[in-house]
Amino acid sequence: MDSDRLFDSIRNASAETEFYLPLPAGYERGRTRFVVVFGTVMSGLGKGIFSSSLARCLQDKGLSVAPIKLEGYLNIDSGTLNPFRHGEVFVLDDGTECDMDLGTYERALDQNLSRLNFATSGQIYRRVLERERTGGYLGRDVQMIPHVTGEIKNRLRELALASQADVVFVEIGGTVGDVENAHYIEAMRQLAFEEGQRSVCFVALTYVLEPTILGEQKSKAAQLGIRRLLECGIQPHIIACRASSPVTRKVREKIALFSNVPPERVFSMHDCESVYLIPELLRGAGYDKAVMEWLELTARVDEEAERRAREEWNQYLARLRAADRQVSIGITGKYTAVRDAYASILKALEHAGTALGCKVQVKWVDTSELTDATAHEALRDIHGIIVPGAFGTRGADGKIACLKHARINRIPCLGICYGFQMAVIEYARNVCGLADANSTEIDNECRYPVINLLPEQKKIEGLGGTMRLGGFDIAVKPGTLAYRMFGPKARMRFRHRYEVDPRYIPQLEAGGLVFSGRSPRAEIMNILELPADVHPYYVGTQAHPELTGRPLRPQPMFLGLVHAALCRAYPDFASPLTYAAERAAETPADDRAPDDRAAEDHPTPSAAAARGPAR
Repeated sequence: MDSDRLFDSIRNASAETEFYLPLPAGYERGRTRFVVVFGTVMSGLGKGIFSSSLARCLQDKGLSVAPIKLEGYLNIDSGTLNPFRHGEVFVLDDGTECDMDLGTYERALDQNLSRLNFATSGQIYRRVLERERTGGYLGRDVQMIPHVTGEIKNRLRELALASQADVVFVEIGGTVGDVENAHYIEAMRQLAFEEGQRSVCFVALTYVLEPTILGEQKSKAAQLGIRRLLECGIQPHIIACRASSPVTRKVREKIALFSNVPPERVFSMHDCESVYLIPELLRGAGYDKAVMEWLELTARVDEEAERRAREEWNQYLARLRAADRQVSIGITGKYTAVRDAYASILKALEHAGTALGCKVQVKWVDTSELTDATAHEALRDIHGIIVPGAFGTRGADGKIACLKHARINRIPCLGICYGFQMAVIEYARNVCGLADANSTEIDNECRYPVINLLPEQKKIEGLGGTMRLGGFDIAVKPGTLAYRMFGPKARMRFRHRYEVDPRYIPQLEAGGLVFSGRSPRAEIMNILELPADVHPYYVGTQAHPELTGRPLRPQPMFLGLVHAALCRAYPDFASPLTYAAERAAETPADDRAPDDRAAEDHPTPSAAAARGPAR
């Protein structure tokens, strides 16, 4: 049976057929193309960076693209994963807790993604079992093939239909040969058969070893990794060879010989000084051309759109290279041994530094053992401080010590999520006279619980629904620094449980703390700051602003922090900072470019906001 007849005639499992093709209503075969990226040899090669950069190349040509990350673990989402093992948990606007690679895609493509862009084996199995319990398989015995693989394909087609993308980029987590990836690889093989010729492009990202003791590149590991992919029925169309230095023609020819891939489609993807150079590296090597030709999309290219996009991106790269000043920012947390735990913060600092013509050097400060007595030495010679998010008690006192040091010594400071909560505690203790102030997360019996679960959260605590997740609107107080940053309304993403207890808000405000951002419909404090005549830059937010930073649109709170750090590092630095919201307010509505619409460029309230606390 050919793929056309199969696709047109089989829609559900039955006793008469072995095929199972659940299709979203309205899905048209062949409208959307698929690029599937596999990893071989080992994990950690940068599949997310590669895939997002290649997607960016096609997006620049005027095509619409949509990414999806397929993870092999059985967790329903990434929310319970330890940062030491898996890096940061990235939160989407709709409240999805997902892999940090989704942040890479959002930054590269300047898109707000959703739950459709992320799937785990746990999600797939849950949907299969729920369908089985409701009789969705017509009495069939439910098996890995065709039912689990059918559900995987269904997820990809749901994304294609919802996004109306020209190309869906599929990243398979881990490597070929991992037991937990077998069902994903088989599903991709079936997808190529069902969608028809030239509808799916398989890309194998492999690794070329270069042992120092040998002094030459060796391709055997790459050959064996690709052979594992061939054994699974996947014939790669393009091979990307990761290496520390450019992969030689001889090595690429050998890989081509053993993989049935023409040498002109075996490319080098060697290390470069910045991930932001990778799109141009891929274009220069011809990756984008090879994908477009294989998928027969060349006729859809918008050359003028590509010219404008590349010009804008090259301007960013020029600013990145031309940065001639340097500031030191201390990240004071308890996961400092694992840089990926703060990946989005590092990127947000890089975006802000590039916009301001400086390089940001990060100093890592572990707060686990830090005290008031040791904070001064730990924070010596830094120009700004970030107190990032976390959960639990470890490192809390150290973060409070850092915030106190920053407040007293007028060091620019940004408290994020848990850092916001610790800033409230520090201010309550040392300015407002509430010496025993604390969070009930740390001490459930504290005398002054300035950080607490709200009454409505306590009612549902037994249901596990106390987490506030996803994008929420924030009403911003006029006349504040936050208003300069965002205008009357901001939208940021949240991932926390505890809030400022409303009983203590009047006392904190009377002591001089300014709550400049609040939930529009409840007494929930979202942004705090100190007045400019008290401190040059002391800001905190219950949100995670780093999650919405983009290279061409740096996040305002990070922009303000780096600017204040520049002023501290260089007393002669007098360049004023005008935020995008201020520029937009000064520009007539009809003349405003899309990126200047500070209030309008956010999506509508998320599903997480609509459903309330999500966990």
